[in-house]
Amino acid sequence: MYLEYWGFQKYPFDNVPDPEFMFYSPEHKEALARLVYAAKRNKGAVLLTGEIGCGKTMLSRVFIQQLAESEFDIGLITNPALTPIDFLKEALTQIGLNSQSNSKHELLNILNIAMVENLKKGRSTLFLIDEAQMISGETFEEIRLLLNFQLNDRFLLTLILMGQPELRDMIRAYKQLDQRIANRYHLNPLNVENTRAYIAIRMAKAGQTNSMFTPAAVDEIYNHSAGVPRVINNICDLALLVGFSLKSKEIDIDTIKKVIKDSL
Repeated sequence: MYLEYWGFQKYPFDNVPDPEFMFYSPEHKEALARLVYAAKRNKGAVLLTGEIGCGKTMLSRVFIQQLAESEFDIGLITNPALTPIDFLKEALTQIGLNSQSNSKHELLNILNIAMVENLKKGRSTLFLIDEAQMISGETFEEIRLLLNFQLNDRFLLTLILMGQPELRDMIRAYKQLDQRIANRYHLNPLNVENTRAYIAIRMAKAGQTNSMFTPAAVDEIYNHSAGVPRVINNICDLALLVGFSLKSKEIDIDTIKKVIKDSL
């Protein structure tokens, strides 16, 4: 609705994991580097946690784009609240294999054959599990067993576990899995400087390099959002809509306060 009024080519603050709008804060850069390194070096299991709305899902999509299709067979599991059998079926489906079997032994054998075939072709098998804090205890044990698929010098698969902060404590309860986490990293919310840069870069990528948010407005956005990108997006999107409806020339602190008040 407000695109033409503010001079945008696309909506700058949609809460969808579009890699085009990735903001590379220092922490996001390091997290991405760790993920890519683990994948390319076949490090086994990696843990990435972060507060709700801090950009984990966006980062996962960018991470996948960093990996050549010719070198990786990637399974993305976004709803891991599954029984062990259904989890194995979903994992197979995500790498293009379907099985109606309810035999764990048979499902694991199919997966093992697929990973060995990938190895022969010079490809690595990788599973990325988003919202991993939803995994049940029995399924955690199954995931640990997947890491038993290895040769003398390398794992046959890389497992990326991404989730909310409580995932760290959940994994610690499974000592054998916890000990196999080769790399772990936690994403924090943006600081005030990165919040300013985040808003400016999102607008630039949407086609507008002139900021209509006053410095005081940006500070108020940071104060309310605490630097969480998803909350920043919600405030900025509504502020641009309100500014459009009022035919404002800029988004000032009063507009931000109104948006925040109306959202409570």
